[in-house]
Amino acid sequence: MSTLAAPHSTTHTRSLAWLLLAVPCAGLLVFFVNPLFTVAWRSLTDASGAFTLGNYARLLDDPGLPRAALHSIETGLVTTFATIVFGLGIAMALHRSRLPGKALIRATLLLPMLAPSLVLGLGLVLLLGRNGLVHRLTGLPTDIYGFPGLVIANTLYGLPQVVLIVSAALARTPARHYDAAASMGATPWRQFIDVTLPRLRFALLAAAFLVFTETLTDFGSAVIVGGNYRVLAMEIYSEVVGQLDFAMGATLGMVLLLPALLSVWLSRLAKRRQDSGDAMPGRALAPARHIGRDVVLALVSLFALLPILAVVGTVAYVSFVKLWPYQQVLTLANYTGMTEGFGPVWTSLSMSFMAAVAGTLLVFALCAGLRKAPPPLVRAVQFMASLPAAVPGMVIGLGYVIAFNHGPWSGWMHGSLLIIAACSLYHYHAQAFLTMQTGMRQVPDALEDAVAAFGGGTREVLRDAVLPFTAPAAISTFFYLFMRSMATLSGVIFLVTADTGLASVTVMRLDENGFLAQAAAYAMCVVVAGALALGAMRLLLHILKERRHVA
Repeated sequence: MSTLAAPHSTTHTRSLAWLLLAVPCAGLLVFFVNPLFTVAWRSLTDASGAFTLGNYARLLDDPGLPRAALHSIETGLVTTFATIVFGLGIAMALHRSRLPGKALIRATLLLPMLAPSLVLGLGLVLLLGRNGLVHRLTGLPTDIYGFPGLVIANTLYGLPQVVLIVSAALARTPARHYDAAASMGATPWRQFIDVTLPRLRFALLAAAFLVFTETLTDFGSAVIVGGNYRVLAMEIYSEVVGQLDFAMGATLGMVLLLPALLSVWLSRLAKRRQDSGDAMPGRALAPARHIGRDVVLALVSLFALLPILAVVGTVAYVSFVKLWPYQQVLTLANYTGMTEGFGPVWTSLSMSFMAAVAGTLLVFALCAGLRKAPPPLVRAVQFMASLPAAVPGMVIGLGYVIAFNHGPWSGWMHGSLLIIAACSLYHYHAQAFLTMQTGMRQVPDALEDAVAAFGGGTREVLRDAVLPFTAPAAISTFFYLFMRSMATLSGVIFLVTADTGLASVTVMRLDENGFLAQAAAYAMCVVVAGALALGAMRLLLHILKERRHVA
C-alpha cells in the first residue's frame, strides 16, 4: 500500500507546485498582458479594425498634442531636479547630521505616501489658489494653477521616494571610507564630494528616473492644478472621457508608455549597479558634530517639509469648514452630511481589501513557485511580474476599458468592483512582487530540504519552512497593496461607475464642481485610512518580531 501511495503523493506534490505558478501567471496574462496588448493593438487599428498608422499621424495634426508632450517633459525635468536636490538634503539630514527631531522628519515624509497625488494638488488650491487661504488672510493675489502648481505638487509627492532611495544608499556607505579620507586630511566638504556623491550616483540616477516617470504619467495633480497648462495625462483623459475616442486615447497611451519604459529600465540598471557595491558595508558612520553642516541641512529640510505640512494641514482644516471659502465656520457637517455619504469610502475600503488579499496570495504563490522552477522560466516570469512598474496607471486602466467592456467579459466584469480591484492590484504588482521576493530570500534552503526529507510535500514546505520566514514580507505586501489601492486614481478613473464610486474619484468630481470643503472631507478619509493601515502594519510587524525573540 505504501509503495503505491508514494507515486501518488509525488504526483500531487508536483501538481501543487506547478499550480502555484500557473494561477498567478494566468492572472498576469489575463489582467495585465492582455489589456496592455489591447491598447497597443487599438492604437494600430481604425474604426473597422483594419491595420493603420493613421492614429499616430493624427498626433501631429493636432497642435495641442505636441505642446502637451512638451509640457509633460518640461514639468518632469524641473520636478526631477527639485526633488533630487531637496531629497538629497533631507536624506543627508537623516543620516549625516546630528539634528534633533528626525522622527518628525520621517513622519512628515509619510504624509504624501498616505494619499493620492490629487490631495496635494487640492491642498495647493485651497492654500494658494485664487480664493485660497493665503489670499484670504493677506489679500495678496495668488494663482497656483498651471506649471508652478504642477511642479510643486509633483515635487512634494515624489520627495519621500527620493529620500527612501538615497537613504538606502547612504546606509550602505561604510564608515571606513570616511575614516580613510579623514586620515588623508580631507575636509568634510571634500569627503562629501569625493566619498558621498560617488557612492550615491546610481541611487540618484534611479531616483531621478523614478520621479521623472511618475511626473510624466501623473493624472491626479494635473486634473486639480493643471488648469490650461495641458499635459499628456490630461489629453488621454479628454480623448477617452470627453470625446470617446478610444483609438486616440490608446495612441497617446502608447506615447506615454515609451518614455516610462525607458525610464524604468534605466532606473533598474542604476539600482543594480548600486547594489553591486559592498556586500557587507560594515560599521555605519556616526556623524561628528558640525554646527554649520547641521544648520544648512536643517534649513533645507524645513524649506522642503513645511509645504507638505501646510498643504495637508490646509486640507484637514477646510474639511471642517461649512462652505469654503465663503462661510469659514467650523462644523462636522462635511463628514456627517457628505454629498454621497460614506458610500465611496466603504467602496474604496472594500476594493482595497480585495486587491490586498488577492494580491498577497497570488504574489506569495508566484514567488514560492519560482523557488524550484527552471532558470529560463524564472527569468521570463520575473520579467513579466516586474513589468507593471513600467506601465502608467492610465494605460492599464484604458486597457481594461477596451479589453473588458466588450465581448464575453463585459457581462460580469463591466463596472464591477472585481475589475477595479484587479486593475489596482496589477498596477502595483511589481512592487508587491519585489517585496515578496526579498522575503523569500530569507528562507534557508537547508530548512526547506529538511522538511522535504522528512516526507513533507509542497504544502508542508510552505507551511513549516517558507511561511514563517516570509510572514513579514506578506504583511508588508498586504498593507502596501491596501494603501496604494485606497489612494489610486489614474488606473481606475475610466472604470468607476455610479454604483462603484471611489473616494479618490469623488474628491476629483467634487473639486470639478466647486464643492471644495466636501472634497477635502473625502480626501481626509483616504489619508486617515492610510494612516490607520500603516499603524496596523507596524503593530503586526512588531508583534511578529517580539514573538520571534520569545521563541
